[in-house]
Amino acid sequence: MKQVLLGTSGLRVSELCLGAMTFGTEWGFGVDYAGSKALLHCFLDAGGNFVDTANRYTEGMSEAYLGRMVKQSGLRKDLVLASKFSLKTSQYSPNTAGNHKKNMVQSVEESLQRLQTDYLDILYLHAWDFTLSPEELMYNLEQLVRSGKVLHTALSDVPAWVFSACMTLASERHYSRPVALQGEYSLLNRDMERDMIPAACHFQVPVLAWGVLAGGAFSGKYLRGESGRVPEHSLRRSEKAERLARLLDTHSQALGVPAVALALRWAMDGPGKVIPIVGARNAEQLKESMQACQIDALDKEFLQELQEASAISYGFPHDFLLGDQVRQLQLGERPEELLPLPQAYRNIQDKPWQG
Repeated sequence: MKQVLLGTSGLRVSELCLGAMTFGTEWGFGVDYAGSKALLHCFLDAGGNFVDTANRYTEGMSEAYLGRMVKQSGLRKDLVLASKFSLKTSQYSPNTAGNHKKNMVQSVEESLQRLQTDYLDILYLHAWDFTLSPEELMYNLEQLVRSGKVLHTALSDVPAWVFSACMTLASERHYSRPVALQGEYSLLNRDMERDMIPAACHFQVPVLAWGVLAGGAFSGKYLRGESGRVPEHSLRRSEKAERLARLLDTHSQALGVPAVALALRWAMDGPGKVIPIVGARNAEQLKESMQACQIDALDKEFLQELQEASAISYGFPHDFLLGDQVRQLQLGERPEELLPLPQAYRNIQDKPWQG
């Protein structure tokens, strides 16, 4: 597994990030301590060093498992640990949830205790709750960075305007800039391409993509009639999801590469810099995902098939501004000679990505 720079932060991280949401059995689909330890060491043995968790995952057990494992291994200096705050951790207190400063401070203190460390490499705002201004959020995050308990901050599941406002505020006020933008991104859900990925490209911030395997649907297990935790009524088991899963499965068999590795490679080769977050319930699943790192690039014909099968409408103003007619009106009869389509958009009007 290659090491890459995390945007302009200078941090060296692996090209895949290990998702620790399966560490712990409290949510009914995870693995116990021994299984979690096996997953972590499988990832480390392959050259991985970037681990993603959250204070809410498996009721805090994900962080507790990680803390115990990292302490025993003595590898804290080698790992880049990312955690999150915002989601509720108690049903009894309203201030154990949200984006506000009280919840942020107490969440970080509890995460540090569970992880048995003095600092977090990255702290994400887990999800935007619409109660705080970007100005207040960035001031609060800056105080954490200055305290030394958090080295870098990042944003997850926020509107593009919030991300852009936070990045601009950081530059204007000389705050520490958010170093990553996290969100759902996959062949089944390319919504981030409308505004979030273009914003990330503009600010030179990498995208940490969750849900790249559509909850396991791209493994092909539902095509084979196997069971899983994704209910039948989910969009991840829709007709479109099945069509994409069959396409990946067909090429998987032809190439001798796991279907999940092909789905991950598609995301990794996307616009800007995308680092997929990969989760697993056993080492074999994780090894299949990590084979994405051994694929140089997807065949152009196969890539075009994926683009067409997963195409989205970008909506206004994107479809309007990037349509042939408007581009010709602004750039002349041969706009591609003057300005190719922006790399952040993978398809416009059902055209293959011109990146």
